[in-house]
Amino acid sequence: MRYNGNGVIEAETAGSLMKKEFITIQTTSTVDEAIMHLRETVGEMKNIHYLYIINEFDGLVGALSIRELLSANGSKPVTEVMVKKLSTFTADKDQEKVARIFQDTDLVSIPVVNRQNVILGVVHVEDILDVMQQEATEDIHKMASVTTAPPALEGGLMDATVGLLYRKRIVWLVILVFMNVFSGAGIAHFEDIIEANIALVFFLPLLVDSGGNAGSQSATLVIRAMAIGDVKIRDWFKMFTKEITVAAAMGFTMALAVSVVGVVRGGVDIAIVVALTMVLIVVVGSVVGMSLPFIFKKLKLDPATASAPLITSLCDIVGVLIYFGIAAWFLNL
Repeated sequence: MRYNGNGVIEAETAGSLMKKEFITIQTTSTVDEAIMHLRETVGEMKNIHYLYIINEFDGLVGALSIRELLSANGSKPVTEVMVKKLSTFTADKDQEKVARIFQDTDLVSIPVVNRQNVILGVVHVEDILDVMQQEATEDIHKMASVTTAPPALEGGLMDATVGLLYRKRIVWLVILVFMNVFSGAGIAHFEDIIEANIALVFFLPLLVDSGGNAGSQSATLVIRAMAIGDVKIRDWFKMFTKEITVAAAMGFTMALAVSVVGVVRGGVDIAIVVALTMVLIVVVGSVVGMSLPFIFKKLKLDPATASAPLITSLCDIVGVLIYFGIAAWFLNL
């Protein structure tokens, strides 16, 4: 959300969070004059942690905490004791980015300024805590394929109506049903292979679920890293090489474990097919799960939309093709 054409502040921006209670002091003031001004103006104001120093054009040039103000030499100009390097943001700054700035700076209040650097208001850390909870809830809902479109679950899950919960969940579930049709089509395509070696069916859920689980893990790690600013779009190749290495190690470990079951259920040949499939499915699932958030981010969509159910469905389709493709090749079916 941003300013609309009339300059009105819209929701989910720094402007919608800011408070208009703040105290400014001119650069020409001394510390004693600033203390006197503070006593005269603070009144019923709440959360006054800083004095903001402005120049003759009302431009913000520095800030001074109340503690620093009271401990400074009274005859000194405020410009000598103020902090000049300030963290600020404009009123149209997205609230999620505002929350990230608070996390990076550990400040209790940050001023909101206009394009001319004139202070408009102040955002306090307690307001950001609500934002962080709201944003985290939205991301979790998206990762579970629960739509975040209005109306929101403002009253919580216990107070939500049956109709509202139905509308929130049904859209993605229907989409995923049609995606899973492709898994069924893949299985139907390999009917002859399945009939020739029925033992293959036993391992199908195990293998495709492993790919989905690995992909969901990768996606969750990347989405969270993106949310806190630890991973950027430019980091894809670095993450890709790291994920390939980790996924291969996990795949070989899981292949070793499942091959034992393969020998018992279908013999050595089936065990080899299952082991090879496990390695490939885990690697492919992990790469898909890691890459989807980058793709969504590049398309200017929320990375959290690359949800676990979506990744699981994609890995199911790919897993079926990999499994029966390897079986057809190795067993000459």
